[in-house]
Amino acid sequence: MVGRFGHMFPASLQRPPVVPDTALNDLAATMKDTRPENQGNNDNIPAGYTYLGQFIDHDITLDLSSLTEADRDPLGEKNFRTPQLELDNVYAAGPSGDASAHLFDRMRPGKLLIGVAGPGGPIGAPEVKAGLPLDLPRNAQGIALIGDARNDENLLVAQTQLAFLKFHNTVFDNEGGKDFDATRKLVRWHYQWIVLHDFLTKLIDNNDLQDVLTGGRRFYLPEIQSDYGEAYIPVEFSGAAYRLGHSMVRQNYSHNRAFNPTRPPLPGVGLTSSFKFLFHFTGKSGGIVGTLANGLSQNDNAAMAAQLKLGLPFVFPELPGDWAIDWHRFYDLGPTTPVPPGTTPADNAFVLNHARLLDPFLVPELHTLPGGGGSLPFRNLLRGYRLELPSGQAVARHMGVPVMSEAEITSGDDGKMLKQVGLHEATPLWYYILKEAQMLGDVGNRLGPAGSRILAEVFVGLLQTDPESFLHPDQDPAWRPTLPSAFAGHFTMPDLLRYVAAHEPGFLNPINHPPNIRP
Repeated sequence: MVGRFGHMFPASLQRPPVVPDTALNDLAATMKDTRPENQGNNDNIPAGYTYLGQFIDHDITLDLSSLTEADRDPLGEKNFRTPQLELDNVYAAGPSGDASAHLFDRMRPGKLLIGVAGPGGPIGAPEVKAGLPLDLPRNAQGIALIGDARNDENLLVAQTQLAFLKFHNTVFDNEGGKDFDATRKLVRWHYQWIVLHDFLTKLIDNNDLQDVLTGGRRFYLPEIQSDYGEAYIPVEFSGAAYRLGHSMVRQNYSHNRAFNPTRPPLPGVGLTSSFKFLFHFTGKSGGIVGTLANGLSQNDNAAMAAQLKLGLPFVFPELPGDWAIDWHRFYDLGPTTPVPPGTTPADNAFVLNHARLLDPFLVPELHTLPGGGGSLPFRNLLRGYRLELPSGQAVARHMGVPVMSEAEITSGDDGKMLKQVGLHEATPLWYYILKEAQMLGDVGNRLGPAGSRILAEVFVGLLQTDPESFLHPDQDPAWRPTLPSAFAGHFTMPDLLRYVAAHEPGFLNPINHPPNIRP
C-alpha cells in the first residue's frame, strides 16, 4: 500500500531564508563530531536504540524520490510504507501474499526464514562453527530476503531485523499457538508497546508523552488534516525531528569479543570496530555476494569489490559467524557471557556501547558516506529546503514551547557559522531540533520541547489511527504486554531479546556459546 507525506504545521509558518548550497556546506562542516570516544556519549541510551530507531523508520517510511523530485512537489512524495507500526518490514504481505511468500519457511508454515552464517574468519574468532542461524536469509548472490532491503544496510540494523524474525518464530512456537495471524497480532502489539514505552521514553521528555496520551494531540491530526481522515507521515517528522538518530551514531563499536576497539587495526583498512566495517558485512551495502565469490583469486576478489564500489577491498560468500552481535554490548542486559576455554581472543574486552548525545554533531563517517554519498548533514539540510519545512523558531512559537535565544542557538563553532550564513533567526528545522536538544534537552540526553512534542504526537497518532493497533479506540487501549518480562505488564527491547534467548540458548552472544565452537 502507498501512503503520502504531508505537513502537520500550517504552510504560513516562516521558513528559513534561502542561502547558497555553499553556505549549507559550510554549516554542515562545523557539525563534525571531533570529540574523543569517551566524551559526548549519552549514558541514558544504549547504542542498540540507535538501530532500533532505524528499524522503526523503515517500518513507517519509504521515500523513493530524489532530492530533485522532492523539489518539484514536496507533498506529492509517495510513502511506499503504510504509516503504521505494523512490522511490514518483517511480514510484508504475509505468507499467503504472492510478493512475500519467499520470506517464509515452506516446511514450517507460518514461520519466517532464518539464514545461516559461515565459519569465523581468520582475523576474528576462527573457531566459530559454520552453518549457525546467525544471519538473514539470502539469495544466491547474497541479497537479503526480507521485507525491506534497507534493513541490510548496516550490520546492526540487519541483526535487529534478525532478532525480530526470531521473535516472531519464538512466539509462533509458544504463546502464538502456531497460528500466524494470532502470532502476528501478539508480536505487533508488543512491538508497539516497545516503541511507545521503551524507545520513545528514552528520547523525549516523558511529560510530553503523558500529556499527549491523556490530554490528546494538538498538532498531528490526520483525522482532519488528510484526505479520508487517514494517517500520513509529516515531513516535519521524517525530514527533521526523526532524523535525530544520525547524531546518535558512533564512529566505533564494541561489537563482540572478536571485533572491538581493543583489537589492533588492520594494515591499510584500520579498526575492525569502525562503522565502515558494519556497512561492509552486509549484502546491500557491503561484501556479502554469495556464490559470486566462489573460486575468485585474491586479485579477482579485490576487482569485484572495486566494481561494486565497496568501502573495503574484499568480498565473501556469507556473513562470517564471528560477526554475530553480542547483544549485551548494545542493550542493558548485564555482563556478557564468559569466553569459552581455549578460544581467541581470550579477553571479552566487554563494554556497553552508548549512543552519542543528541546534538548537532555527527561522526566523521557520516560526513563521507559510502559509495560517494557525500555529507549526510549537508543532504539533511538541503532536503529540509526541498520539503519546504518551516523554521525551528516558527514551529516552537506555533506549539507554544520555549524558543531558543540567540545566545543559545549561536553558541559554539557551529552556532557561529549558523549566524555567519544568516540562519540564526529562522533556522532549518533539523538543525534546530538537534541544537534544541543540546541547549534545552538536558545537554543532549533527550530532545528539547519542540522535538519531544513532535515525536510524541506523531507516534501516538500513528497508533491511535491504526484500526489494528492496541491503542486504537476499537481495540484495547488499556492492554498491557503479556509475554514474560522483567516487570509484569511492561515490555522492552531487552525483554524481547531475553525472551528469544530463553528458547534459543546462546542467542545473546553466539560466539561465546560453547556448542557454537569447533572442538
